[in-house]
Amino acid sequence: MAKFSNAPAAAGHSSNTGNEIVVFSIIRESACTECGAELCKGSLLRVEGERPLCLTCADLDHLVFLPRGDTALTRRASKHSTLRAVVVRFSRARKRYERQGILVEEAALERAEQECLADAAARERARGRAAQHRDESDTLYIKEFAKRLGELFPRCPAPERQAIADHACQKHSGRVGRSAAAQSFDPKAIELAVRAHVRHGHTNYDQLLAGGMDRMEARTSVRDAVEEVILRWRTAVDCA
Repeated sequence: MAKFSNAPAAAGHSSNTGNEIVVFSIIRESACTECGAELCKGSLLRVEGERPLCLTCADLDHLVFLPRGDTALTRRASKHSTLRAVVVRFSRARKRYERQGILVEEAALERAEQECLADAAARERARGRAAQHRDESDTLYIKEFAKRLGELFPRCPAPERQAIADHACQKHSGRVGRSAAAQSFDPKAIELAVRAHVRHGHTNYDQLLAGGMDRMEARTSVRDAVEEVILRWRTAVDCA
């Protein structure tokens, strides 16, 4: 079998179908060509041209996976999510890519679950996800991460500091908050988490990606807006 980076093209797939972003659940080990992260079997990646990218480098790691199977929940989550991606996996038996589910914004999934709460199965999923979230929370580490973030960006609002720390430091996520640098509270690693949050939460970056714009072009488009927020948050609080 050819390298995975060539497989989507061979199968008639790419990481964009029209304006739809496609993410691959890989069936063999690979590596991100941008950051070098090792990707084990079952990991998710996006292919840009011939280059496999982990979800962090593809700017999709803030999305959560919703498996196929619940049509109503999938439809509602898709409707509420500004940015979404379809997850596919290659079936050796059928020799084709098959849909596994979608990636959507967490807030969109939570809203969709609230709308489906009449369904007992949806209620059970919501409880399961809440329990998983609690299990994955490393309270002391996240608290310290948020504290250091506040020292670097004193004007970053407290709710956003907490949101950045919670997202970046989620266990087993592979996100920047779980890197060796972040665990030593390296200012550069903390700033990467802040910039990602600003890009997704304070600009129209996700809308640009959803509209089919190239990732690097979209980053360039929102760069000034990101820098404006970073500069404002970094400014020391007046002590008067």
